Amino acid sequence: MTELPAGHPPIRQPKVGVLLLNLGTPDGTDYWSMRRYLGEFLSDRRVIEANPLIWQPILQGIVLTTRPSKSGANYKRIWDQVENDSPLRVITKRQVKALQARMPEVMVEYGMRYGNPSTAVGLQALIDAGCQKILFAPLYPQYSATTTATANDKAFEALKALRWQPAVRTLQAYFDQPEYIAALATSIQDGVAKLDFTPDLILTSYHGMPKQYLMSGDPYHCQCLKTTRLVREYLGWPPEKLRVTFQSRFGPTEWLQPYTDETLMALPGQGIKRVAVASPAFSVDCIETLEELAITGREEFEHAGGEKYAYIPCLNDSDIGMDMLESVVRRELMGWI
Repeated sequence: MTELPAGHPPIRQPKVGVLLLNLGTPDGTDYWSMRRYLGEFLSDRRVIEANPLIWQPILQGIVLTTRPSKSGANYKRIWDQVENDSPLRVITKRQVKALQARMPEVMVEYGMRYGNPSTAVGLQALIDAGCQKILFAPLYPQYSATTTATANDKAFEALKALRWQPAVRTLQAYFDQPEYIAALATSIQDGVAKLDFTPDLILTSYHGMPKQYLMSGDPYHCQCLKTTRLVREYLGWPPEKLRVTFQSRFGPTEWLQPYTDETLMALPGQGIKRVAVASPAFSVDCIETLEELAITGREEFEHAGGEKYAYIPCLNDSDIGMDMLESVVRRELMGWI
């Protein structure tokens, strides 16, 4: 190796990095932690496309005055008391550790679009470790401007502050990849097999979005429908056994339908009183799955006359989930490793 001139900055051995990107989570369940998190989240123009001159006074006024306390109470219902942390962050850390063990030839870090650790912090950690080639890997199986695009936006925004930028790639949506469909189908099938009842119906509940985003060209809705269809075909189940719904709507505008909560409250009246719910749009269990589906969804269904209800966890850091994630990451890194 050529000897460096005196005073030359140290040069690290070039490495390849993988930056797992997810939505984010508040640092705590208190009012101010929730307000900071919601303020960042709901100020994202990818998430709320309304004119900020109209939206920001509403957000800074009534929304951030009332919503943090309500959201904080919901987070308290699912907060990891052992780790004193959000389940999303706890599980994401385990994913990083598991992927790093499977792929020792790369460096693995993670960053959150909103909250901590930020995308910029995760990116800098990889650069400090000597990574000159980095894969941005948004952990959203289905593409949406409100998830995948804004995660990548934040990563590229962080690049703007660097003098020496690494070469970068972005992980494509994997909603129809064979590895993902097989892992998701197996997870649902195994989850159902563990129940003490046979569901009349299984809902695949996806995070919703305003219908206008679909009409403006966002492919998310179509990709959700395709994911469920492919899972159903993989399992050989009839169409009536697996149904698509959409959750987590916010505000007065029309969102993607049918709505999960309204469906759960209507099913008992239709004679469907044993239900299981899975959430394929999430790679990690979080407030939308652990509170909205596993707790509130059960309450809504049982209050309407439902008898048996179960939530099937996300892939998280399960063996089949990590097998899938390793596979799609390795595919994107071809030519680099």
